[in-house]
Amino acid sequence: MAVMPRILALAVMLLAPGAAAAQGAVVGSAAPDFTLRLLGGGEVRLAEFRGHPVLVNFWATWCPPCRTEMPRLVAADSAHQAEGLVVIAVNLTDQERRRDVAKFVAEYRMNFPVALDERGRIRSLYRLRGAPTSVFVDSAGIVRLVQQGPLSDDDLARGLAAILPAR
Repeated sequence: MAVMPRILALAVMLLAPGAAAAQGAVVGSAAPDFTLRLLGGGEVRLAEFRGHPVLVNFWATWCPPCRTEMPRLVAADSAHQAEGLVVIAVNLTDQERRRDVAKFVAEYRMNFPVALDERGRIRSLYRLRGAPTSVFVDSAGIVRLVQQGPLSDDDLARGLAAILPAR
C-alpha cells in the first residue's frame, strides 16, 4: 500500500501547472536546446546562435498554413539579416518524405537552415500542439513569444519586436 501514495504524489507533480515548464517553449524561460541534421548536410544546434535573435519555425510540407506563412519568414530573414536575425526552419520530417521537403525548400527559396526532426524528438521537447508553430528567442536564449498557428503580418512584427535590437 505504501507504493500507491508515492504514485499518486508523482502523478500530481507531473500534472501540476509548473511541470510543463520543465520542457517546452515557455515564455520567459530558456529555449530548450537541440541539435538536428540539416537538409543540405551537417548539423545545427540552437545554442550556437546565442547572441543572436532566433526565430524557430516548426513546419511541414503538407500543412496549408505553413505554405501561407513561409513567404513571410523568407522576407523577414532577408529584411533582418543585418540585425543578426537567424531563422531556423524545423521540418517535421518524421511525418513526411525528405524529397518533398527539398522540393518545398526550393519552391519557397528558403535560404536559412532547414533542420530535420526525423524522429519527432524536438517536436516533443517543445510540446508542439500543431504546425505551424513559431518560437521567438532573444539573443540571451530566452523565449519571448510562442505563436501557435500561422503567423500574420502583425504576429510576425510583434515577435520580431520582442527579440530584435531596438532601433
